Amino acid sequence: MILEEAIKTSHFSDETHKATINVMYTAYWLKDHLSKAIKSNGITIEQYNVLRILRGKHPEKMCIKDIAGRMIEKSSNVPRIIDRLLIKKLVKRTTSKIDKRETLISITQNGLLLLDVTTKEITDVTNLVTGLSEEEAAMLNTLLEKMRLKD
Repeated sequence: MILEEAIKTSHFSDETHKATINVMYTAYWLKDHLSKAIKSNGITIEQYNVLRILRGKHPEKMCIKDIAGRMIEKSSNVPRIIDRLLIKKLVKRTTSKIDKRETLISITQNGLLLLDVTTKEITDVTNLVTGLSEEEAAMLNTLLEKMRLKD
């Protein structure tokens, strides 16, 4: 869908302003599609992201601060997300042997299995809705990274 039709306006101060709105709109649009794809598995995109981060370090454990630092959505409430994943038995919480004040989190076998299923669903939906070739995706990655270089 064309941006102007989606947000029902064609008033942009310039192409950079339009591109900024377009990136924000597209991010939410894509998140909505991905959320719907994994909803039947009983997890949210943020929970999926925590599981993905933990799988990347598996079999090592991670502290909550390190998980939070790797989150895509930086405003996520990681302790609350972990509490929800604990209830679902997708992660395990332990106390650090070195520093008893530190809590360590690891992904369980159930978490790994669910992550395999949801990753396939996310990949399928991403391929379906984006319609980008590998070359176009690479070009988009370059442009998006260029936007963030000033940060």
